[in-house]
Amino acid sequence: MTILLDCDVLIDVAANRAPHARNSHAVLEWVERHPGSGFVAEHTIANLYYVLRKHPGDALTREFIEELLDFVEVVAAGTPEVKHALALPMTDLEDALQSAAAVHAGVDFIVTRNIGDYKNSPIQALLPADFLAQAPA
Repeated sequence: MTILLDCDVLIDVAANRAPHARNSHAVLEWVERHPGSGFVAEHTIANLYYVLRKHPGDALTREFIEELLDFVEVVAAGTPEVKHALALPMTDLEDALQSAAAVHAGVDFIVTRNIGDYKNSPIQALLPADFLAQAPA
């Protein structure tokens, strides 16, 4: 089983956002135990840094990203992926870019807390708790 991690799941962990951090952290632990199972869109790294650079700060944010890259793969996006995202019937371009990255990576699911924004995604979105309930040990 392979997944693309949406930025909100990563922010939950890095910022320890209650009550979401617990399940989001468990998803990251699952990915770490299953090499080759976790992906993030390239723009997620920039978004993550942008949101977290002031709190918890530049150094801690860079450290979190560095550690994340030890067990997830970054899905690069080029012109074809961005064009695909623009053509998707989704209202939020950032979410469409996530979906296009998920298609490009060939993942099974997108793990996010924003499943409503992915109702028209070609890749099914799951809440962290729902992913954990069906993920193999």
